[in-house]
Amino acid sequence: MGVLKRFEQRLEGLVNGTFAKVFKSEVQPVEIAGALQRECDNNATIWNRDRTVVPNDFIVELSTPDYERLSPYAGQLGDELAGMVREYAKQQRYTFMGSVKVHLEKAEDLDTGLYRVRSRTQAASVSQAPQAGGGGGWQSLGGTQGGSQGGAQAPGAPPLPPNAPRMPGTPPPGAPAAQTRRWVEINGQRHQISRPTLVLGRSTEADVRIDDPGVSRRHCEIRTGNPSTVQDLGSTNGIVVDGQRATHATLRDGSRIVVGNTTIIYRQAEG
Repeated sequence: MGVLKRFEQRLEGLVNGTFAKVFKSEVQPVEIAGALQRECDNNATIWNRDRTVVPNDFIVELSTPDYERLSPYAGQLGDELAGMVREYAKQQRYTFMGSVKVHLEKAEDLDTGLYRVRSRTQAASVSQAPQAGGGGGWQSLGGTQGGSQGGAQAPGAPPLPPNAPRMPGTPPPGAPAAQTRRWVEINGQRHQISRPTLVLGRSTEADVRIDDPGVSRRHCEIRTGNPSTVQDLGSTNGIVVDGQRATHATLRDGSRIVVGNTTIIYRQAEG
């Protein structure tokens, strides 16, 4: 029995026939399933003799009437479609770079019965070390204190009197200095920078492991400081920082580091 037929039979048994009623709209789930299969075939990339990678993140755009009919069941339908894609990939000996996800979205430019499929290959990322700072809180590194201007205390200067005027934003005596939190975002996941350096790569020994064939085992290293920097560690494919190929670059909040097919966003914030 084919993958599409098994998928159709599973849908027929869901929610006591609710799907059968709602799917009397122009767009049929089996049509979407077939489109996802074609999306895999059309975007298959051969990495080596034993590995052909296909997209794993799909968005199905529907007309407003079809979306309104199907959206109450979007989660269940998305799970079924994702399962169908995994089954089809196994049959075709395709592989994924991350978990398979299928989402429904409304597209106002589509007429009833029409749909559009978009896809991308999204690499998984896994932190190798436990996150510091219990309870899910952030641990700050490289804390900095405001400059010595206005009424702020300069290094080596005598203590300010308790009632001395201060510039707005200057902490009172004894208050903790402002600190900088730093983290990276990879495919929607946050990875806290809790040490002076953070190594990113495909190796299980990296601080943040990136499952991307275009990434070297130890690809690059982020070094915290004022300013923070990123250093290529002799990778095969190099790094691109904010659109420029580099071996070493200064980072700012929002800097984008591209390694292989993966984009890393560097973030930092005070407090």
